[in-house]
Amino acid sequence: MKHQWKPLLLVSCVFLFTGSLICMNDILLPSLKDLFHLSYVQATFIQQSFFVVYLIFPIPIAYYISRFGYKISVATALSVCGCGCMLFVPAYYALSYVLALVAIFIVSTGVAMINVAANPLAALLGDPSGSHVRVNIVQLFSRIGYSFTPVIGTSLIYGSGNSISFHLPYLVIGIGTFLFGILILFSALPALKPEVLKDFSLFSIIKESRNYPQLFWGAIIMFFYMGAEAGTAGFFINYLRDNSIAGFSAEKAATFLTYYYIASTIFCVVGIYLLQSVSPGKLVAVFGTCMVILYLLIAFTNSSLNPYYLVGLGAFISVMFPCIFSLGIEGAGAFTEKGSALINIAVVGGAVFPPLQGMIADSRGVQLCYLIPCFCVVLIIIYGLFCAKRAGAEKKLSVVTHVERV
Repeated sequence: MKHQWKPLLLVSCVFLFTGSLICMNDILLPSLKDLFHLSYVQATFIQQSFFVVYLIFPIPIAYYISRFGYKISVATALSVCGCGCMLFVPAYYALSYVLALVAIFIVSTGVAMINVAANPLAALLGDPSGSHVRVNIVQLFSRIGYSFTPVIGTSLIYGSGNSISFHLPYLVIGIGTFLFGILILFSALPALKPEVLKDFSLFSIIKESRNYPQLFWGAIIMFFYMGAEAGTAGFFINYLRDNSIAGFSAEKAATFLTYYYIASTIFCVVGIYLLQSVSPGKLVAVFGTCMVILYLLIAFTNSSLNPYYLVGLGAFISVMFPCIFSLGIEGAGAFTEKGSALINIAVVGGAVFPPLQGMIADSRGVQLCYLIPCFCVVLIIIYGLFCAKRAGAEKKLSVVTHVERV
């Protein structure tokens, strides 16, 4: 059987929750900024609390998965997400920003466990030849979660008069994750386990990764990519609410954030089609160039088209994560799983760059802060060209070798 559809559907639904929880950061930032009267830098503590988890937990999570297997790990991850979501309730009633940040950290720990466990589990649910299709299917569900969250989450937060009920979306998602975790635990999902890897320490992985230049630089570029992704979506609503730019209401800005994620979902499918004839390095370079143009328009122009420039970023950012990830582990052989862990650790970039954007937004305005993700994408373009050049050289070498044999 090429795909085990029933368990694959269960895993896919897990990613609906993951997409919603990650997207909630983009809605939470402007709402907590208003509620607690925060500066932009203080508001970016949300992204820092969420993404710093990836510096601490990927390797311990890998050990947990190797001991208890994918099924129990996914159920545990959903329960952790649920606990973090429920912590938003006392954070709301105590009006505590610190407690809200703790809740975000706990939610992110569960999300990180889902990312580390559920992606390889999806790959194992069927014939090896269909593993890439299955991973793309679950990632598509994640993007669907991204797409419907902004409008629903914003309506729950701002729905009760002038109050900002930031706990309500998390209360709904938290109940859902608890119930779905129980369903996973008692479901017929196969109890699979990965192989236990030896010498699985961060320093040994970094040292060994230098033998694979595409992986070594890929992890560094993933660090910059996550900074661009977190900053682009994180400042999206505040950018459109700024009276000097668009002056949208929170609800209208959230609607455009939904358009952003819908564009990303559609172009994710387009990207899969294009990759059949275009190398991932070239695709990253071309899409990245389009993003740089849009960032410059966003930062230096002011017209009725600016909201649509932001939506356009969603289209071109769609292929970046899967392409950078696949380029990084390409040709890594037996080092692939450790390389994957290294790239997951690089996700901590999402905690580093938003505060830099916040500093610019506080001092020069939210419009110019988009130059930070623009810089990150310039480096991504260089990496794409580097990988495309390597692929071209390897192709020429294989042709020459074949001719010589003939």
